[in-house]
Amino acid sequence: MAMLWKFMRVVKYSKTTLSAKVKVRGIPTHSRHSSSKSVPSDFTASAPSSNTVELLGKSYPQDDYSNVTEKILSKVGKNLHNRKHHPLWLIKEQVKDHFYKHYVGRRGTPLFSVYDGLSPVVTVQQNFDSLLIPPNHASRRKEDNYYLNRGHMLRAHTSAHQWDLIHSGLDAFLAVGDVYRRDTIDNTHYPVFHQMEGVRLFSCHELFSNIKDGEGLQLFERGHRTAHKQECHTMEAVRLVEFNLKQVLTKLMAHIFGDGLQVRWVDCSFPFTHPSFEMEINFQGEWMEVLGCGVMEQQLVNSAGAQDKIGWAFGLGLERLAMILYDIPDIRLFWSEDERFLKQFIGPHIWQKIKFQPLSKYPPLINDISFWLPSETYCENDFYDLVRTIGGDLIEKVVLVDEFTHPKTKKVSHCYRIVYRHPERTLTQGEVHHIHQAIEESAVRELGVEGRF
Repeated sequence: MAMLWKFMRVVKYSKTTLSAKVKVRGIPTHSRHSSSKSVPSDFTASAPSSNTVELLGKSYPQDDYSNVTEKILSKVGKNLHNRKHHPLWLIKEQVKDHFYKHYVGRRGTPLFSVYDGLSPVVTVQQNFDSLLIPPNHASRRKEDNYYLNRGHMLRAHTSAHQWDLIHSGLDAFLAVGDVYRRDTIDNTHYPVFHQMEGVRLFSCHELFSNIKDGEGLQLFERGHRTAHKQECHTMEAVRLVEFNLKQVLTKLMAHIFGDGLQVRWVDCSFPFTHPSFEMEINFQGEWMEVLGCGVMEQQLVNSAGAQDKIGWAFGLGLERLAMILYDIPDIRLFWSEDERFLKQFIGPHIWQKIKFQPLSKYPPLINDISFWLPSETYCENDFYDLVRTIGGDLIEKVVLVDEFTHPKTKKVSHCYRIVYRHPERTLTQGEVHHIHQAIEESAVRELGVEGRF
C-alpha cells in the first residue's frame, strides 16, 4: 500500500515511464484480463554508462541521484508474476479468481479490473508526490530506493499507480508488478519483489444503501482529525469502510490458506492513513505480518478527481504469500531457472495443493569481511548492494556481526559475515574465495573503506 513501508516481513524479525495519465480510460472494469501489455522478458537494458541508462527502449540521463546497478537492471522485464505456472503467477491468479467470483457488479461482471503490465519505471512524482509523501520523508532516501535520476526511478511499491488509475475513472482495481527496494540480505529479503495493490472507492449510495435508515448518512463533514478518522470523514463512513476492508481481506486470506485461519487486527499509526491496520495470519504456529491496509487519505482521492467518494487500499507481497502457502524457504528460489524447482508448480488448475520439495540442502560457505568505515559517507545498503552486484544469488545472507570503535582514533570498524550458498549445487571454496576477494577490493574502491583483510 502507498504509505506503508513495512512490506511483508515476518513479525518476529524485529521500480516505458508512465505519462501524466495512464491510458486506461474506457477499459471496462469487468475485464477479466490485464489491461496493459507486459514488458517483454527479452528486453534490452544496458549497464549505467558515464551519462545515460538505457532501459525498456528509453534513455535516462544520469545525475547525482543515479544509483541503479547492472544487476538490478537485469531483473527489469522478467515479470515473474506473469510467467505461467510460476508460484508468483499462481498466487496472483488465485487472488484474481477470488475477486472475480466474489465481487460482481450489477450486470454480473467482475467489479475489480486487474493491471499487471504497468511499467516499473515511474517518475518520482508518481512514487512519492502523488501519494502525499513529504519531500523530506525518510522513505525517499537514495539508500532505500533505486533511482535512474532525480526525476525517474524503479517503483518502490505498486502504489505508484494509485493516483493515475483513480484519475482514469476506476473505482475498483488490482495493480500487480515487480517493485524495487534496497534492503538487507537474507532468505526473506530481495531487492526485487512483487506486490499487489488493491483499491476500492465508494459513493454515498454504494456505502449506505444496505444500512437501515441510511438515507440521512453522509460521507463527509467538517470535523477534526483524530486517531480514529480523518477530519473530512464522518465516523459512520469510516466504520463502514473499515468493516468492508476487513471482510475483504479476511475472506481473501481464508480462501487462500483455508477456513481455519486465525486473523488478528492491530491498530497502527502510519502517517497518511487513518485509521490503518496490519492484518496478521497465524500459520503453522507463527504470526505473520502479511498486509498493510487502511482508509485512503482523502486528499489523494480528491486530487485524483474522485472528490465525492471515500475508499480503502491495501498492499500485499506475493513472495511472502507464496513462501507460506507452498513452504518455500528462500526468496532467491523464485528466480531459479532449475526445472526441478519450476516443474513442481505445474498443475491442472491454480488451486492445486502444492508443497515445495527441497532440491537438496547444499552446504554453506562462510567468510567474514572487516573494514574501517569512512568518516560520514558510509551506508550499509551501499555495501549490501555491492555484495549483491558481485555475488548475485550466491549470497544467502549478510549479517553485521561486530562493530568496534577505536578508543583513541574513534574510527569505527564493521565486521560482516557473508554466507555463500548456491541454491542448486555445491560451491567450492575456490569459487567463493574469488568472489570474496572481489568484494573486498570493490568495497575499498567504491565505498572508500579501509580494509582489515
